[in-house]
Amino acid sequence: MPLRPRTVVILLALGAGSSWALQSILQSGALRPEAALAQTDAPPSATALQPHEQHTVALFETASRSVVNINTLARQHNPYSRRTVEVPAGSGSGFVWDADGHVVTNFHVIREASSATVTFNDQTELTATLVGVSPDHDLAVLKVERPDAAPLTPLPRGHSDALRVGQSVYAIGNPFGLDHTLTTGVVSALDREIQSLTGRTLDGVVQSDAAINPGNSGGPLLDSSGQVIGVNTMIFSPSGASAGVGFSIPIDTVQRVVPQLIKNRRYVRPTLGIHINDRISGAILERLGRTGVPVLGVEADSPAKRAGLKPTFRDSLGDLILGDVILAVEGEVVESADDLLNALERTNAGAKIVVRLLRDDQEIDVQVDMR
Repeated sequence: MPLRPRTVVILLALGAGSSWALQSILQSGALRPEAALAQTDAPPSATALQPHEQHTVALFETASRSVVNINTLARQHNPYSRRTVEVPAGSGSGFVWDADGHVVTNFHVIREASSATVTFNDQTELTATLVGVSPDHDLAVLKVERPDAAPLTPLPRGHSDALRVGQSVYAIGNPFGLDHTLTTGVVSALDREIQSLTGRTLDGVVQSDAAINPGNSGGPLLDSSGQVIGVNTMIFSPSGASAGVGFSIPIDTVQRVVPQLIKNRRYVRPTLGIHINDRISGAILERLGRTGVPVLGVEADSPAKRAGLKPTFRDSLGDLILGDVILAVEGEVVESADDLLNALERTNAGAKIVVRLLRDDQEIDVQVDMR
């Protein structure tokens, strides 16, 4: 085939020196098919990770050993066969709490379950037993035992009271059933309030922009040192997928609740031994133009009774005689029943606490022994 004119011009333009270079290349075999294949088969050089990438990789590889996937089954009655069968109910995440095999997750992950299995990152699947639940805190504790007696490594736990908006966070879980997925972000807000399944208000909740999707529930939220600072519980999303606003139960709350669930199978909330009701209290406080929690009744042999708190009552004429109104607990202002419950939860069991009261139009401090 004759050369096209354009090709002739190009070859002529190479000149004598370029022709010598082309001949050298042909002799070297660099353009031979087998040489090209050899170059293709050569292993690519590893891409060097930046220091922050190395840190994230190491954090994930270490923490993921203690993060589990939880799959649940629920009993379902078949009206035609008159048999009860177990069907898949859902999935979520959890993490190893201690070396005894206790696993922490959300209550809503196992709420309707008749049985549950826990899968580790090495694909070991174990049957879990239920230890205890606290629906008010959306927390549950399961327990597993490895037949191979392999040691379980609990995740280290941090503190949520020292968190700062803007610090890095890492969420590990099983969104949409995808095993051990890592998402990263920052703490985007603190001291949020959310409602649990029981309607109880949880305060001090950590908000982050790390992507949290269905299946992440019950998994850990970690700080940059790999310590648990929260339990991922829900997202704010019109579509049901992550919209950059996720909420986690603060680890300080988890630290108070989980040990009781392990010991007592339920959470026993510190109590003053008084009767309170936001609906009734609202009408009373509106008339007074004040905020606080009116004491509507005092139980016998209770911390409130021993401290001399006065209840609200009706006199012989049917007039309402206002008792004490709780204004603060240990310096923390309370304006509702949930505020009071949350403030009491942050006190130590058996401690003596200072309660500020409104009594006969005077503010006074009363010491209450919680034993």
